[in-house]
Amino acid sequence: MDFKLYTSFPEELEAEWNHLLDQSVPHVPFLRHEYLSAWWQTRGGGEWPQIDLALVTARQEGRLVGIAPFFHVPNHQGRPALLPLGAIEISDYLDVVARPADRPAFLSGLLPFLAQAPIPAWQALDFYNLLESSSTLPALEAAARENGWVYRAERLQHSPYIPLPGNWDAYLAGIDKKQRHEIRRKMRRLEENGLPVRWYVVDDSLSLESELEAFIGLMAQDADKRRFLTAAMRDHMRLTARCAYERGCLNLAFLEIGGVKAAGYLSFDYLNRIWVYNSGIDFRFVDLSPGWVLLGYLLRWANEQHFSEFDFMRGDEEYKYRFGAVDRFVMRATVERA
Repeated sequence: MDFKLYTSFPEELEAEWNHLLDQSVPHVPFLRHEYLSAWWQTRGGGEWPQIDLALVTARQEGRLVGIAPFFHVPNHQGRPALLPLGAIEISDYLDVVARPADRPAFLSGLLPFLAQAPIPAWQALDFYNLLESSSTLPALEAAARENGWVYRAERLQHSPYIPLPGNWDAYLAGIDKKQRHEIRRKMRRLEENGLPVRWYVVDDSLSLESELEAFIGLMAQDADKRRFLTAAMRDHMRLTARCAYERGCLNLAFLEIGGVKAAGYLSFDYLNRIWVYNSGIDFRFVDLSPGWVLLGYLLRWANEQHFSEFDFMRGDEEYKYRFGAVDRFVMRATVERA
């Protein structure tokens, strides 16, 4: 493999990059070229103000076969490290991009290339947010052993999801009886509250900007999310949502009560799955459980549309499991130079 280092983001690789991602496993929206380009523009919504790009590609006979998008920064332990582009807080799943058959050879060649590449000195590769099923984990361990480096892996976070049966009644039948009753009760209570109720998914490009601002406003009603929503983070969310909309994979849903937006969910509609990215509610309507009800509407719609999975992504909040989510985990893998 012929390896190449990029220290500025390679916008010209978009078509090749996404074509390779289409053949890669795992294939997640956070590895798309346009998403990581947006992440780089805002430095992760301001999470990493001072970083250096160290993005590596590999080719065989001119064909792109591997992408390892890294940046150089002191990690949270203060050690100079290479982290995957997108890490840590706002990109739920990360990895290298390569076909399964090419991944072992790509990682085997990547480590010695990084050891001699003209990038600032580093002590560790710090892979955050790898799905526990990723073949990168065993391939990276083998590559580290081959090069005499030290490999470690640990579970980082819960990442629950709901396999969808494609039928609302079948979905309800598959969850806890008490919870099934609670979902129906809250949906019925809202629908019978006397105020007009509607929910919708944004599909108008002319209203997208105002709808995004309304969603960010709902998020900001929560104190923790308000602190999270710095100016740079708001810019990142706008840029990411617009990019997703332009490529037909934004699912921005609102629940209105009496003509007022009471809850919103920003998700990605990608690869026949719904990937839930963030949410917000108007606390004036909290007694009517608007977030809970909108989630119920989304799950009913996703079943009716025969989506295969409803991915809550990172976080072990109780409500996810009450809606029938099952656990999987994301990992952190580190490779330290001997």
